[in-house]
Amino acid sequence: MNWPTHGSNPHYLYKAAGIRQPAQIYDFSANINPLGPPKSLREDWDDFFQEIIYYPDPKATSLRTRLAEQEGLHKDQVIIGNGGAEIISLIGKWLTGKRVMIIEPSFSEYEQACRVNECSISYFFIDHNGKIDVPHLSEALTDQDALFLCNPNNPTGIYFEKQVIEQILTTCSEKKCYLIVDEAFYDFVDAYQSLVPLLNQFPNLILIRSMTKMYAIPGVRLGYMMADAEIVQALQNQQSHWSVNGIALKAGERCLDEKHYVEQTRLFVRKERERLFRNFRKHRFDFLPSAVNFYLLRDSSMKDQSIFFHFLLKEGIVPRHTYNFPGIEGKWLRFAIRSEKENDILLEVMEKWRAIHQSSL
Repeated sequence: MNWPTHGSNPHYLYKAAGIRQPAQIYDFSANINPLGPPKSLREDWDDFFQEIIYYPDPKATSLRTRLAEQEGLHKDQVIIGNGGAEIISLIGKWLTGKRVMIIEPSFSEYEQACRVNECSISYFFIDHNGKIDVPHLSEALTDQDALFLCNPNNPTGIYFEKQVIEQILTTCSEKKCYLIVDEAFYDFVDAYQSLVPLLNQFPNLILIRSMTKMYAIPGVRLGYMMADAEIVQALQNQQSHWSVNGIALKAGERCLDEKHYVEQTRLFVRKERERLFRNFRKHRFDFLPSAVNFYLLRDSSMKDQSIFFHFLLKEGIVPRHTYNFPGIEGKWLRFAIRSEKENDILLEVMEKWRAIHQSSL
């Protein structure tokens, strides 16, 4: 089956599944802030509109400077991209022909970006509890040029604490291996411990971040990377001129002022996540202890979740399949945390499923 490789755009998923799309659907496949974009973006949209008659700053100097000041870095350690996807693509080009290891399951674009650039790909799998066996990883890293780690992990939602990352980073440094940490969902974590201070200690550390998830602006496309200035320069040399549009740059600066919005989001997501997990326990669904705005769930009575998956689609619930995540292919479904109303509808459909399949437990 040729399943879509991303969440969102549900019509592609229904077509692949051979299911007629219901009139009303609820998309839980895209991990976007359920509160929607900050109000300030809508209020100031007329100001942003004025940017369309000007060429954007190809160096994104203003936004880079703001981010650098916020993180205690020099602006030469920051590069802005057309979403995290462009940053990943640029890293793939930079690693052309290198040996790359990916901690799986993980975001599929790391492998796609590296494979198209003729990298040699290998995998290291987290255990069934979502943990990383660091000593085992250290042995596996021999002769690797780069290691990709998604933290918080997509699709599991597991957050690896700073101590674990430092252990991996130290090992990578000893092995002369770059550690590329994708932090696309870092700002959803309540007790996030910043890795940015490690950048000046470990020149082999690369941090990728997305602004589209927290601020619910995937249509704008905005992400950035923090790393050693030489690495940033190498990626800038490959980047297309004006790859980030002027509206995105202005919106990004405005989002940096939205501290209260971020705190409000974390509070809402935490409350809804805890409420959902209580209900899942009650109805005997398995789930992993996510720290962010999405989670993996399954009916443990079924090794493959395809029947459950198709039932949800017919009911208008659109989860993210996991067929293209190495290590968990089809064994789980991923759900975003949506609005309270949408989450209530999800729970009603889950109860309906459980009522039908109660005898299988």
